[in-house]
Parts: sequence; C-alpha cells; structure tokens
Amino acid sequence: MTQTTHSTAPEGGFSLIELLVTIGIIGLLAAIAIPSYREHVRRGYIEEATGALGSGRVAVEQYFLDNRTYVNVPCPASTSRFAVSCAATATTYTITATGSGGVAGFIYTINQADLRTTAGAWGSGNCWIVRKGDGC
Repeated sequence: MTQTTHSTAPEGGFSLIELLVTIGIIGLLAAIAIPSYREHVRRGYIEEATGALGSGRVAVEQYFLDNRTYVNVPCPASTSRFAVSCAATATTYTITATGSGGVAGFIYTINQADLRTTAGAWGSGNCWIVRKGDGC
C-alpha cells in the first residue's frame, strides 16, 4: 500500500494580485515623477537662457560705455535650446531668447531699461518667470 503525503509548504512566486498591486504602484509613481522631472529639466534650460540674456546685457552695456551707441552691439550666443537675437538703435536695444524643442513657445527679453519680459506656457509678464506657477 502506498501512502501519499501532502506538503504544507507554500509554493514560491508571486500571486497575480501581488503583481498587479506592484504594477499599479509603479504606474502611480511614474505618473508623478515623469512630469516633475520634465519640469525640472525645462527649468534648467530656462536658466541657461536667462543667464545668456543677463551676461549679454552686461556686454551690451560695456559696448555702449565704450562707443556711446548700441548700434552693432555684440549679441550673445544662442544656447542649446534658445535662439538669441538682438535689435538695437543708437539709444535702445532688446535682446530676445526664443525657445525651441522642449521649451518651444517660451520667449524671454531684456532691454536697455532692464525691463525683463516673459511669454510662454508658464505665463506672461514683466519679469522672468522661471518656474511653473510663478508670476510677476
């Protein structure tokens, strides 16, 4: 006569419910983390543009002190995500940084009166908006 024995040890592995809960948690974390990361990267690109405008303003003002005109001012170089352009007359100038790629639609300017403007997805105003939710 043969005797059958049943093992009471549980089988290894994960149940379907445990797997679905894990996938749900990972999905929730990704839904929060990915947009946050994108905004962080975008802020870095914007800092690059505002830095170029600020240093460009210094160079333009130095040029004016040397030449007493803004005509033919040295325009700062474009950045990896922003095209920088300059418009100048004898007594005025405007430096503009226009975004492309992940920062398309963002436009930052500065002029001889140190008036800084922003136009973009995070808002518009007479200041540089460098963070989502900020304002002037």
